[in-house]
Amino acid sequence: MTAAPVPVIRIQAEDFDVAAEIARLTEGNADVGAVVTFTGLCRDEGGRLAALELEHYPGMAEAEICRIAAEAMRRWPLLGLTAIHRHGMIPPGDDIVLVVAASTHRQAAFEAASFLMDFLKSRAPFWKKEHRADGFEGSWVDAREADDQAALRWRRR
Repeated sequence: MTAAPVPVIRIQAEDFDVAAEIARLTEGNADVGAVVTFTGLCRDEGGRLAALELEHYPGMAEAEICRIAAEAMRRWPLLGLTAIHRHGMIPPGDDIVLVVAASTHRQAAFEAASFLMDFLKSRAPFWKKEHRADGFEGSWVDAREADDQAALRWRRR
């Protein structure tokens, strides 16, 4: 009997390589029949944004993402799961977050990736500050109610 896969969770300043992360997750596992990825990018908000500054509480952010990832592993028959979230100054067009879910079948991979993103957006302790292209001081971004609403769909009845 093989050991249950352990989710890979990283919070880092540097960019990530999506193809390398997929290869790492699927290497040597012939049972993988589906890999779903989600990459979140920094928008420029119609030219208004010069960068998005992401801060996190080290230790707490990793622990919360690990908790969410472990819940995904319990809910779906996953063969691997990766979540990478960047911090620091992110210019428009650059990667912010990556979720990779691997399973034997596509539905589990899609659902697990969506679940993880919904909870990353609503529960992971990250703070975002906008840096405006016009040079004026940006503001901290408030949590969006739509993100909280998206996470509610995963509540067990």
